[in-house]
Amino acid sequence: MQPLRDELKTTLQQDERLVIDDNLAKNKIVELALKLDKGLLKLLLAHDRLKEHFFEEVDGTYVFDKQTFQKFISNKEFLPDSYTAFKNKIGLSADGENYFVKSNDVSLIWPYKDCVLEGGQTKEDAKRTEIFWNKTLAPDQIDRLLDPKALTNFKKFDEDGEQDVNDFSIEDNYVIKGNNLLALHSLRKVFAGRVKLIYIDPPYNTGNDEFGYNDKFNHSTWYTFIKNRIKIAKDFLAKDGFLFVQIDDNEFAYLKVLLDEIFGRENFQTSITVKMSHLSGVKMAHKEKKLPKIKEHILMYAKNDSAVNINPVYTETNWVDALERYNSFLLKKGYGNEECDKWKRITVNQALEKFGIDKNDEKTVEKFKIDNADLIFRTAINRSSDYSDLPEDKFTKIDKEDGSHYFVYKSEDVNFASDKIREIAGEKTPVNAVGDIWTDIGINNLSNEGGVDLRFGKKPEKLIERIIQLTTDQNDLVLDFFLGSGTTTAVALKMDRRFVGIEQLDYNENGSVQRLKNVIDGEQSGVSKNYEWKGGGSFVYGELMEFNAAFVNEIEDADSKEALQTIWQRMQENAFLSYKVDPKDINEEKETFDAFSLNEQKQFLVEVLDKNQLYVNYSEIEDEDYGISEKLQKLNNEFYSMK
Repeated sequence: MQPLRDELKTTLQQDERLVIDDNLAKNKIVELALKLDKGLLKLLLAHDRLKEHFFEEVDGTYVFDKQTFQKFISNKEFLPDSYTAFKNKIGLSADGENYFVKSNDVSLIWPYKDCVLEGGQTKEDAKRTEIFWNKTLAPDQIDRLLDPKALTNFKKFDEDGEQDVNDFSIEDNYVIKGNNLLALHSLRKVFAGRVKLIYIDPPYNTGNDEFGYNDKFNHSTWYTFIKNRIKIAKDFLAKDGFLFVQIDDNEFAYLKVLLDEIFGRENFQTSITVKMSHLSGVKMAHKEKKLPKIKEHILMYAKNDSAVNINPVYTETNWVDALERYNSFLLKKGYGNEECDKWKRITVNQALEKFGIDKNDEKTVEKFKIDNADLIFRTAINRSSDYSDLPEDKFTKIDKEDGSHYFVYKSEDVNFASDKIREIAGEKTPVNAVGDIWTDIGINNLSNEGGVDLRFGKKPEKLIERIIQLTTDQNDLVLDFFLGSGTTTAVALKMDRRFVGIEQLDYNENGSVQRLKNVIDGEQSGVSKNYEWKGGGSFVYGELMEFNAAFVNEIEDADSKEALQTIWQRMQENAFLSYKVDPKDINEEKETFDAFSLNEQKQFLVEVLDKNQLYVNYSEIEDEDYGISEKLQKLNNEFYSMK
């Protein structure tokens, strides 16, 4: 039996309107289908197999399924170009009739919902479309892809420089280089349930950043990319752990829906708005057309809302901004808390006069208020409590079940100014509790923060510091699997938190490893002064052991067809190739292959590689074909056995 596509071609060629220069006109076919052209429908209905495939029978009437027909016509497998025809000929293209919808409408179609996007960028500054590296795999295509991987190139960095690694501890800090999806699946065995905070700053999918996928479903591809990684990352969180994801407007709403699905809407904590830019520069060029963007969002989720416990964070301010409404002063007259009914209320102005403070001396007045903040108060209505049986003109002490207490005056709660005073740099200072709008994060002069220079995407240390302050305590574990220039790990080290960082981009001298080495050496940028940072600490570095991934990198870096030919020869000898292809068939079509552009040849060679074999699986480290030393085998066994 002829393939359906061949039967359709033969049938459509009977309509002269659909043939131009002896070739079928795809656009004309789609146009007539959308118009429900009678001639086209009559032609299709006359063919039993086409009628069965493209029509639905409803009470004896055949209804044209124009969506299915349009999918079929629009797919490259039908009327393929020379590249697709070549793939078909050597057996690389997948069979089947599942085609994506061709439409310019904005929609929430998610064709990759149950798939895995395994690839990722390798060079941040190249801005490539990454058509070679990224591959969307359906479940039935995934065999060994997500198995834990062998690790190699272990190094330890401390105050004495680079050291050999002889053993591992769960208390160590780690930076792992390699595909972050596969690294997460590998590290889960060791770190599942141990992480208190995950912060990630993933690609924003703006079309201008490094996430430039060459794909019809750019949004859907991004959605799948994020889903795959966050879904596995959730397993790393402790019961009282948190996830923070920073994003801009492009994918913010969609990301919220996705995270609701993975974490549950009940575990959504808040969306933080962060000022990340100034009203200046290029963004102001089109202010007559659109509002300049100066904000980003941080979505905050808990692993389990019932276990949420955050550390309030305060920002320095002045008395007027923080405590302007605190106008009452408490005269205790020597009486303690149990005799609070003998206390007397006067105004702050009366207290200034009583203690001989010049009201016009602003500096002295503020010092008096700060020094006596435990006596200055305001009252506030507590709508959840009934104080009707308490005396109106006296203070009353109320004991709470947890052993603490508070005071009531004139049927309202007493709030003391001292609750909004904190010691900063050795001085008592008025503060405000941090809410969900952050406009005070320093965003100037970040280019060299941490001793590395990264133009795109570097986040301020103060931003990461605040997130770590809110959600962790000393020695808690922090994870960032889009590590970039290493801000998260650098701040974690300065704040005495443990960390695991995963990065797959090649930043070289501007990457996380160099930044952490700078921190160990005592660099003084960012939040160093807040912690009197003098240097110290350590971390262990390791890499996923590449196999087919090494060939991918070589292919991407090749600058000529001759270089690709050499790589292809070695691939036939050493690489794991797709089961769909026979190298003999490809070599017999060498003339056709040679006619393709350099990029097309690169794309093809990456496609013939088995994506399940990008890295060496940990379970196969004893396979002699990989030539892994006994020492490295021992290190891998020790790493994966950490408790």
